[in-house]
Amino acid sequence: MGGAIECGLSWERRRRDDAGGGVTRPAYTPGGSDDPSIHAVAAKAIEFITDGARVGLGSGRAASVFIARLGVRRREGLRVSGVPTSRAAADQAYKAGIPLVELGIGGPLDLTVDGADEVAPNLDLVKGWGGALVRERIVAAASISQVIIVGEEKLVRALGQRGRVPVEVIPLAEWLATRELKSLGLRPTLRMDAGGSRPYITENQNLILDCALPEPLRDRNEARGLECAMLAIAGVVDTGLFLGTADRVLVGHPDGRVNMLSRPHTSK
Repeated sequence: MGGAIECGLSWERRRRDDAGGGVTRPAYTPGGSDDPSIHAVAAKAIEFITDGARVGLGSGRAASVFIARLGVRRREGLRVSGVPTSRAAADQAYKAGIPLVELGIGGPLDLTVDGADEVAPNLDLVKGWGGALVRERIVAAASISQVIIVGEEKLVRALGQRGRVPVEVIPLAEWLATRELKSLGLRPTLRMDAGGSRPYITENQNLILDCALPEPLRDRNEARGLECAMLAIAGVVDTGLFLGTADRVLVGHPDGRVNMLSRPHTSK
């Protein structure tokens, strides 16, 4: 508990009353399979795939559009294989005709293409609203590069602006993790399945606590302090804070334009 207390105090010291700001909601329904911004970024992401590449296949709507487009390129002759981050991604890859390989065969993956739920100006992310955060973390960590594809509605001034931060916990630790997360000033809620009658179970057979923040995270130091505090809680497997993982973020717009955001050390 010492680590949790120390990190928790750091997090509490960083809390401020000046965060906030509303989210401008676009007139169209973003993120759907027919969203032109998603198709635009998926098409752009294909340009990063070289012949013979081994690709981490993300989960979610944007990633599913990318997988479908990658399947088209595969049928056109591009040699490519993939490592899925979820059963849904594996099913989509199978239907698209993309051969799957086990993680670790042949060394690191060339890149992972995935979506995100929030993207901060420094390219830090919130992920995990779809429930695959642990496997997404592992596949991204096993990749030379991570490319994130999103619509413009996912851009935020500060992480936590659009909503919750997921935390995956071992079932035995639900009570303890809930108590400790509350002590950090968070409002954790057990995620339920689509029917609403049973807890949502991840593919790792764990639970997810969706944590509402008292205010958006001011900067990376505050985000790292919170991440440190949450990971120090016994039974916490991982969090939806993906800090420093993305090399590029492709941002799609309804008119088909794509902006590419890169970390300073990333060429092209």
